[in-house]
Amino acid sequence: MANRHRVVILGAGFGGLYAAKALKHAPVHVTVIDRRNYHLFQPLLYQVATGSLSPGEIAAPIRGILAKQKNTRVLLDEAVDIDPTGKTVVLHDERIAYDSLIIATGSKGSYFGHDAWSKYAPPVKGIENATTIRHKLLFAFESAERISDPAERQAWLTFVIVGAGATGVELAGALGEIAHHTLKDDFRSIDPRTAKILVLDSAKRILSTFPEDLSRHAKKSLEKLGATIRTEVLVTNVDENGVTVKTPTGEEHISSHTVIWAAGVTASDFGRQLAKRTGAQTEKGGRIVVDQSLTIPGYPDIFVVGDMAYSTDSKGKPLPGVAQVAMQGGAYAAKTIVKRVKGDRNIRPFDYFDKGDLAVIGRGSAVANIFGLHLWGLPAWLVWLFVHLMYIVEFQSRILVFIQWGFLYLTANRGAMLITWGTEAKQPEDQVALASASTSSKPQSS
Repeated sequence: MANRHRVVILGAGFGGLYAAKALKHAPVHVTVIDRRNYHLFQPLLYQVATGSLSPGEIAAPIRGILAKQKNTRVLLDEAVDIDPTGKTVVLHDERIAYDSLIIATGSKGSYFGHDAWSKYAPPVKGIENATTIRHKLLFAFESAERISDPAERQAWLTFVIVGAGATGVELAGALGEIAHHTLKDDFRSIDPRTAKILVLDSAKRILSTFPEDLSRHAKKSLEKLGATIRTEVLVTNVDENGVTVKTPTGEEHISSHTVIWAAGVTASDFGRQLAKRTGAQTEKGGRIVVDQSLTIPGYPDIFVVGDMAYSTDSKGKPLPGVAQVAMQGGAYAAKTIVKRVKGDRNIRPFDYFDKGDLAVIGRGSAVANIFGLHLWGLPAWLVWLFVHLMYIVEFQSRILVFIQWGFLYLTANRGAMLITWGTEAKQPEDQVALASASTSSKPQSS
């Protein structure tokens, strides 16, 4: 294998993993590099954040997935630099040479220049953030149970979701079910059904990439679960006391201790270094502008796929940052490399096949645009269920997730409603703050 064409894949998300799997029988040597040892099924991350699923049910070890690919090795590391002239990728402690490079390092939450907000509003990206969000959501109800001051209690029972795309809508629907069904009988001093769930977005409607009729159906479903939709509002500040927004009528502050960010993403940190070394053009979100073969202009050996890439369809419309684009892009890059290795020059431009859009709002409720067919309610939910089960990588995980969803549909109970504190031995900061707040809110004895 020493003389084989060397393919290096950075990132084992949807783009990187599908590229690696497409090279299983190819006459190449593949090296997959990721800073995590697992592939994460990102579309279901919000269900970890809301206690429906555990992290292990939507993540699978990369080595296990690729164990039978004898031409593939996996390295637990992270690319910090690249030498496109010398065709090497720089890791923390070594250099890896390549003949073809596939970059699929994904994205991270974007705060549009206000990164300090991340301390108070974690993004729905990564398992660590998902468990942090789960902590914040559940801890808010526990805090409200102990506090007698009405204003402070309401601040704990006000949940703000910034962003009304698919992630924000799905998160709001799950939170509405938690408040109105899962926890409705669990507390004595509060009624979880009085919780305020606010979904904020600067666009004119939620799910702005979906057809308008599906946006209306999604809005009605969310409102039935107690959520309030506020569009055409711009977040101007986020701190420990809540969110400040700019509305058509002026500025307003929303008191809340639980803010979740689902408003946008930006390219991973490696993207900036890649653009610097190759002179590649980037769009405002930091994504690398690629040509029709998903390569960087001037560097036909460097493919960029998934959330890192900025590419357009045949009509010049930018492709969305969704799993389907990453999957098809990764597979296309792999097939193109195989053709080049075999001397086949008949390489067609990347042509994304849009299979549609899906968003679930709650038990038995979703919206779907499948090949132009608009569905909502239970039919859309069944389509959503089938599609997501089929794309989960490991068969064992499919079975576990299916069982969990069955219990959730029948009972509204969630199997992972755990407040986790991390590894620190000291008392968590928010617990200290709660102790202080609950003490100050109690009547003073004379």
